[in-house]
Amino acid sequence: MDRAQVPGEAVEHTLTFADGTCRRVFVTSVETPYPHGKLIVSRTDTSGVITQCNKSFVDMSGYTEAELIGQPHCILRHPDMPAAAFADLWETVQAGRQWNGYVKNLRKDGGHYWVYATVVPNVRDGKIVGFTSVRREPSREKVLAAEAQYRSMN
Repeated sequence: MDRAQVPGEAVEHTLTFADGTCRRVFVTSVETPYPHGKLIVSRTDTSGVITQCNKSFVDMSGYTEAELIGQPHCILRHPDMPAAAFADLWETVQAGRQWNGYVKNLRKDGGHYWVYATVVPNVRDGKIVGFTSVRREPSREKVLAAEAQYRSMN
């Protein structure tokens, strides 16, 4: 019998990524509010490995900059996010187009935060050399809609 998660209690999940790798994470129900008026920015290489991030990214993730640089961006993947959302993101940006969407990110402490993300390919001499993601404060109404949609997809 399933029981309701106690606020702050960590529940173990195993995430399996598109490349077949797995990662064990502990997730709580604690949400960190998006920092009003801030932008969360990061850059990755073409494989999704973090190469740069701003202070807002560091602060919201709960990781240090040193812990983030060189890690795959999926270090922030929350188990509530359907794999199809990330498949769509990758298909879109690898085709050279901009992607927008609502994303629930996992913090180092097991909590989460919601963002409205815009991901664009970085193009040099006609070739994609990486990606930049800029996250903004999400609309609460849109977050509720995304939560319902993602539940139905999982």
